[in-house]
Amino acid sequence: MNIALFNNAPAFLSTLFQFLVLLPVAASCYLPAKNQMKYSLSKTAALCSFLLFPFIFLGTWLCKAFQIGINIILLPCLILFFILYLRTVKTDFPRSLAIFVGVCAVQTFPAQFAYALDAQLHPASGAAFLSPEAALFQLIIACLMPIVFAYPACHHFAWAIDCLDLSKVWYSTAAMSAIFLIFNLLAVPHSYSTLHAGRMSFLFPAFEICALTLLTIIYVLFYQGAKLILEHANLVVHTQLLETQAHQYQSLQAYMQQTARLRHDFRHHLRLLASLADQGDLNSIRTHLAEYEIRLEENIPANYCSNAALNALFGYYHEMAAAAGININWKISLPDPLTVSEVDLASLFGNLMENAIAGCQNAPRAERYFGLAAEVHHGCRLYIVSANSFDGIVRKGRDGYRSTKHSGKGTGLASILAVAEKYHGSARFSNNDQKFFVDVILKV
Repeated sequence: MNIALFNNAPAFLSTLFQFLVLLPVAASCYLPAKNQMKYSLSKTAALCSFLLFPFIFLGTWLCKAFQIGINIILLPCLILFFILYLRTVKTDFPRSLAIFVGVCAVQTFPAQFAYALDAQLHPASGAAFLSPEAALFQLIIACLMPIVFAYPACHHFAWAIDCLDLSKVWYSTAAMSAIFLIFNLLAVPHSYSTLHAGRMSFLFPAFEICALTLLTIIYVLFYQGAKLILEHANLVVHTQLLETQAHQYQSLQAYMQQTARLRHDFRHHLRLLASLADQGDLNSIRTHLAEYEIRLEENIPANYCSNAALNALFGYYHEMAAAAGININWKISLPDPLTVSEVDLASLFGNLMENAIAGCQNAPRAERYFGLAAEVHHGCRLYIVSANSFDGIVRKGRDGYRSTKHSGKGTGLASILAVAEKYHGSARFSNNDQKFFVDVILKV
C-alpha cells in the first residue's frame, strides 16, 4: 500500500469507518435467518470475516488512491454480497431478498444521521468528505441497530421466515424496503449548505427519524399480517381435520348399525348352524361361516394411530385411494402421545398423501401403487417413507421440483419441507421412470 495514502489520515479513517459498517450489516442479515443457516455460527462468522475484512481494506485503499466515492464501490458489490448470502442460508430467494434489502434499508439511516451531525460540525463540507467523528458516529449507530432489533429479529421475524412460504408477500416486503433504501440514497446531502437553508437543519434529521419509525411500523404490521395468514392456514387445516373426523364418524356409525343388525340376526344364524350340524352338512356350515365373517368385516374403520384426528385423516385418504383403484400398502406407527404438533403432522401427511394419490391417478390403473411407512427410530426421530407410481413426467428447477399443475413451485412439497425443517429434520424427494419417492425425518 502506498504510504502517501496515509498523509491524509482523517480522510483514511473516515472511509475505513464507513466500510466497517459492513460488519453490523452482515450480522443483521443472519438474525432473522438464525434457524436457516447452512453452517454453524462460528463457521459463518469466520467465512464473513475472511471475505469482508480484505474487501474493507481494499475498498478503503481504492477510494483514497483513486479519489472515488464509497458508494461507487459499495453499491455494485451489494449484488455480490447478496449472492454470497444466498449460499450461506437455506431460505429461498424471495425470503433471502426480503431480509437483505430490509437490512440494507435500515442501515442507511445511521449514514443519514451521520450526515446531519457532520453538517453541524463542518457546515462548509459535504457527504463526500464525511469527517472521522461523523463516520465513527455512523459506525456506532450501525452497530447498535442489530442490538436494538436483535430480539424481534431472532424471535418474531425468524418465526415468519421459518413458517411463511408465500413468495408474493416476501417480494412485496422487499419492494417496500427498496423504496426506503433508494429514497435515502437519493436524499444524501452532497453539500451541507442545503441543510442550512431555512429549517432543513432541523427537518432533515426529524424526517429521517420519522422515516425510520414508519419503516419499523411497516415491519411490525407485516409481522402481524404474517401471523394472521398463518393462523388462517392453521384454521383451514383444523377445519379439514374436523371434516375428515366427521366423515370417519359417519363410517363408524354405519359400521355400528351394521354390527347391531348382525347381532340381532345372530340367533337365526345359530338355529341355521344347529340345523346344518344335525344334518352333518359340514360344507354348508363352513360356507355360511365364511360369508358371515365377510359381512362382519365389511366397512370396518381402519385404526392407524391413537390420535383421532390423524386417524380420520388416514381413513379419508385411504378411502380416496381405494376408490381410485390404487394398491395400498401402509404401515403407520406414530409416537403415543404425539410429541409433534397435530396440525403440523396433518399438514405433512395430508400433502404427502394428496400428492401421491394424484400421481397414482396419472398412471395406468393396473400399475397404481402407494406405499407409506412411518416409524420412530431410537426414540427420537420419526422416519416417513413414501413411494407411489406416476406417469414419469416431472418438472425441475434450480430450487427443486416444480408443480405440474401450474408454473410455480410445488406447494405441497414446499409445505412438507417446511414442516421437516421446523423440527430440525430433512425431506428428500426423488424419482425414477415409474415411481416418486419422499423421505422425511423429523426430530421428535
